[in-house]
Amino acid sequence: MNHLDHLVIAAETLEQGVDYVGTTLGVEIPKGGLHKTMGTHNHLMQLGNNAYLEVIAIDPDGRTPHQPRWFNLDDALMRESLQRQPRLITWVMNTADIHRLHRESAFSTGTPTELSRDNLRWQIALTADGRLLANGILPYIIQWHSKPHPSQVMADLGCRLQSLEIYHNRADWLRSMLESIGADHLVSLHALPENESAYLSASIETPSGMKVLTSNLLR
Repeated sequence: MNHLDHLVIAAETLEQGVDYVGTTLGVEIPKGGLHKTMGTHNHLMQLGNNAYLEVIAIDPDGRTPHQPRWFNLDDALMRESLQRQPRLITWVMNTADIHRLHRESAFSTGTPTELSRDNLRWQIALTADGRLLANGILPYIIQWHSKPHPSQVMADLGCRLQSLEIYHNRADWLRSMLESIGADHLVSLHALPENESAYLSASIETPSGMKVLTSNLLR
């Protein structure tokens, strides 16, 4: 069975991302670590059920990677939008067989790539150009090779993911893509009119009540 692994909030800087989570969820998300291969760093916290929230940004002190950074962080339009506001940009699904999903997927998931940090080892499917999958609507795929799940040692600030919803103007197409990787049970799909842009919406129960993270830029 595949599981929702984590939600990704991108920011121009980690300080900006931490402030955004503090304002939106009412908690101060703790420091995570460095991704030296990708030139990024993060802050992390539990969301319950072996899921977690990641705030990620380019590490200004890190080396420039040999390949494009993940999560489209090198893209000029992405960086311009993150200067205005951090936001939820995509989600990641955990699987026990990343190579099988890569073969059977109805869309290009990216290439399973071995990565590590400290005592953590994992494979994640990465696109050659660093782009998000369907602008972040389709999930990255990850397989952890270290136990327990990393969320178990992250800070528990009393936040619990209640639902992840996707709003899309081609809901039937999206459902078929998700079914091809066994991810359709992880989200709720909602149809949008043809002229509206797709977006993600995550409902999170926090110590101060239900809050929502969205991939929409606030206007």
